[in-house]
Amino acid sequence: TLLLCANADGSEKVPLRAVGESARPRCLQGVNLGQMPWSYRGAGRAAVTAPLFTEWLRELNEGARRRGRSILLLLAEHEAHPYLQLSNVRMVFVPPAACPALPLERGIAGDLKGHYRCRLLRWLAAERGAGQPTLLDALHMLAQAWGDVRPALITSGFRAAGFSPSTAEPPVPGREQPEHRTRMDRELERDGDEGTAEGEDSGQALARLCPSEREVWGSLATLRRYLECRATSPDIFQAFYELEDAVHMVSAG
Repeated sequence: TLLLCANADGSEKVPLRAVGESARPRCLQGVNLGQMPWSYRGAGRAAVTAPLFTEWLRELNEGARRRGRSILLLLAEHEAHPYLQLSNVRMVFVPPAACPALPLERGIAGDLKGHYRCRLLRWLAAERGAGQPTLLDALHMLAQAWGDVRPALITSGFRAAGFSPSTAEPPVPGREQPEHRTRMDRELERDGDEGTAEGEDSGQALARLCPSEREVWGSLATLRRYLECRATSPDIFQAFYELEDAVHMVSAG
């Protein structure tokens, strides 16, 4: 079960909260769970219970308090959604008759599922693992799929539900290419030129210098595991996800 939350203009998505059946899945052993771009909890029926939802609410409120933000939280009336008096989050329950009109029911959850299916099929096609993906693999794919949901779709979902978010869009800071990456590219090109031995044709040189796709996926899996154990911020995984998508694009031609 997934707990989704986003703001009205789609510029901010709360990291996914996933609830599974096992409290301590074997695949999550050694993972620095506090620094993942998602969070996981275990419950008997893999359902969001009142205690789990209360924990999530308090974490949301604490994050808003640290940033000096105030949140108006729209949610459906449900036994798992206890009302809490919080300092920076005000809960507003939508009547049961209007629950289908909640923004997340207006195509947003379905869009997330579609992106997840695409990434799951791509994972299986790449043959990066034996058998089915683990829960850990699925959590990463879900985080990537949540990032694939476009802000415009979220905004349209709020509008379809009768809400009119502000049309002002926050500025997106430009991503500057650090100089050391440019130098690295030049050094790699120079090393590649110098690495071609006399009498060796270009095909042989390319085969010697370029790793196979299996080696590349193995290296990415090793890098991901290193980050899972050593990451100091969830933002690190955004860079890793972008790298993984770039490799997929190259391998797909």
